[in-house]
Amino acid sequence: MDTSHTKPSLDAWLREIKSVGDIAGTGMYLVHNGVVRGTSRDGRPVSGMILSVDRMRLAELLESARLMEGVTHVRAWVNEGELTIGDDIMYVLVAGDIRDHVFDALGALVRMIKTEVVAEEELRP
Repeated sequence: MDTSHTKPSLDAWLREIKSVGDIAGTGMYLVHNGVVRGTSRDGRPVSGMILSVDRMRLAELLESARLMEGVTHVRAWVNEGELTIGDDIMYVLVAGDIRDHVFDALGALVRMIKTEVVAEEELRP
């Protein structure tokens, strides 16, 4: 689990996970990399965002995600501060036994992070 401010290496995460734990029970690694785009969901232009993070809640969600069916490993990192278009918002990695479990767990975890962990203020040009 990485809840620090320092942007991790996805390659390092994979190497670490593959070197410990339930390798025999892990059949898939799935990564989400959310980035700042140039438009909001409603299509209005955005020049960036101010992102704040509840790191304690993030840690709690990662612990819960480990209990999801088929999940063997979970990692997440969320950026913070003033971000511009193209900047990374978050990395989320879920590993597990089969594709359906990993897709479901990743989708649920990203939704929870977006609704319970981060607060975004879009910046307009």
